[in-house]
This record gives sequence, structure tokens and C-alpha cells, in this order.
Amino acid sequence: MEKVLMKGNEAIAEAAIRAGCRHFYGYPITPQTEVSAYMAKNMPKVGGLFMQAESEIAAINMVYGSASAGVRAMTSSSSPGISLKAEGISYIAGADLPCVILNIVRGGPGLGGIQPAQSDYFQATKGLAHGDFKLVVLAPSSIQECVDLTMEAFDIADQYRMPVMIMGDGMLGQMMEPVTFGSYEGRKLPEKTWATNGTGLKRAHNVINSLYIDPDTLEKTVLDRDKMYQKIKETEVKYETENIEDADIIMVAYGTIGRIVKNAMKKAREEGIKVGLIRPVTLWPFPEKVINEAADKAKAFISVEMSTGQMVEDVKLAVNGKAKVDFYGRTGGVIPSPDEILAKIKEVAGGIE
Repeated sequence: MEKVLMKGNEAIAEAAIRAGCRHFYGYPITPQTEVSAYMAKNMPKVGGLFMQAESEIAAINMVYGSASAGVRAMTSSSSPGISLKAEGISYIAGADLPCVILNIVRGGPGLGGIQPAQSDYFQATKGLAHGDFKLVVLAPSSIQECVDLTMEAFDIADQYRMPVMIMGDGMLGQMMEPVTFGSYEGRKLPEKTWATNGTGLKRAHNVINSLYIDPDTLEKTVLDRDKMYQKIKETEVKYETENIEDADIIMVAYGTIGRIVKNAMKKAREEGIKVGLIRPVTLWPFPEKVINEAADKAKAFISVEMSTGQMVEDVKLAVNGKAKVDFYGRTGGVIPSPDEILAKIKEVAGGIE
């Protein structure tokens, strides 16, 4: 299969088109603007619709409309833009509609900076907006994984009728790597009998709604949706492990930091320190089971992030007191180096010997 050298943002856009995305609504913000630019150029070639909305708020509500009609729809933005989309995402979740949302994370809070960060972890995994709902959150670590997970995101969204977020960082969006397309086979999905795409005078009208005046009805709806989330926690967890079988120290890192951590792990192993890695690919559902099981043997965990410490809370919950949990992070767009992480490994190793 032929490989093509592509920038991350453009590879994600191409993968979305190949996955059947036909409506894209965006608004420019660094470092993901190339997604919109690529869609503007290429969506008309496949009979799709690209629209630059007047704001992030408008864009997400346009996604709401297209998703209601059963069209595969997508929006993309970066950190503060996702904050503006939050209310619309909650409406989409409340109406049980599928869509894909891309967040190429930048430093914050506020406008912050345009350099890569992972400080939107809480935002993505702890609710994002009002109400009891979840997003499936996918965290690729390479451009190839960006392609594969983008294609799968649309299937996950359609299968469970819910929004799915792909969360990368500025490095993934801007760097270039060789990728192949067409490796994803796709899932067998149910027909969208709920869509507002015309009755053909053969059925009753479908109604898309997130408003439930009766509290008992709303409670039942929310609890039924929560049962689906529990099923997703059992069936959709994705992660990568490396060298955890004999590890005294296990690092937990996602996205591009997972790649940097591998270099630090290699150096630590060369110096006789038994280090392993668990890389969450789904940030929600979080791979808590594999972390908890690894804690039966490991003496310590280190959560490595481009933030002041967010995923570390989920690592602590998963470890559940079985081992020490430490943290190393850089923030504001600063990327930790393998040597910095190695120094942290040595520090932790000195405390468990």
C-alpha cells in the first residue's frame, strides 16, 4: 500500500473524507487551521459541504443540524474554540446524535499560546459541558494513528449515537509523517432510522430533541444513556503497553508524549532501571483495569503530561493505593525532553529501592 507524506492536520481531514464525512463546519484557530483549509479545497470534490461559520458557536450548531439529518458531520478547533462549542456539544449529546469533534490542543488558559499542550484533558474527559454525558475521547500519538482513529471515530459515533472527540496537540497537527489510507475496514452499523431526512410518506415524522420537561422522563433518558456508557467502558477501551511485565516503574503517557517517554524508557533500561509504559489511546473510557492490574507488581507509577497534572488523577484512581503515583509535567507549550523524564525516573527509582 502506497505511503504518502502528510501533515497531521491534513491527514486527519483526508481520513475524515474517506470515512464518509460530508459536512464540515469550522472556524480558523491555530494550530488546526489547515484542517479547515484542506476541507475547503477537497470537500466539494466528493459532493460534500464545507462552511466556514461565523463563529465556533455557529459551527457546532451547524453540526447539530447535519447530524440530525443522518449526515456524517465534523468540526475542528483548538482549546478556546472547543470551550465555545461546549454548549452545542451538550445539546448534541442530549439529542443522541453522532458527530466527530477534533481538538488540536494549544497552551492555556485563555488565549494562552499556540504551542502544543495537553491541558484540555479535564475538559475532554470530565464532562466538557453541562449535564450527565460523556464523549469517547481518542488520543493518537502518530500521524498514522490520527488517520486510523479518525476513520474509527465516525463508526464509534454512529454505533452509539454520541459525539466522539479526537484530541491531539500542536505537534501532531503540524508535523509530517508517511501514512497509508484504507487500512480501516469499518464496523457493521445500524441504519439511521431516527434521522430527520424525509419520511417519503412511509413513516411518522422523526423528532430530534434534548428537552424533557417531565423530570422522571429525563431521569430515565439519562440513566439509559449511562447504561450505554458503562457498555462502552467494557468494549471500547484502547491502550498500548510496553515492558510492563517486569517493570518496577510504569509511566503513563498519551499522545506525542507517549513517544518521548519511550526514548526515556529505553535510556532507563540501559542503565538497569526496569521501566514500562502504558499509553492510553482512549482517554475516555480510561484504561483503568490494565493500570490496576499492573499495580499488583509495579512499585511506582509516573504520569507524564504536558500540563500541571490532570491525567494523574485518573492514574491514582486506577492504581487505587496499590503503589506510589508520581507526576512529571511541563506546561505552557513547553515539551518535556527524554533526559528530563529520565531524571524523574531516577528520582522515583531512588525512593523505591
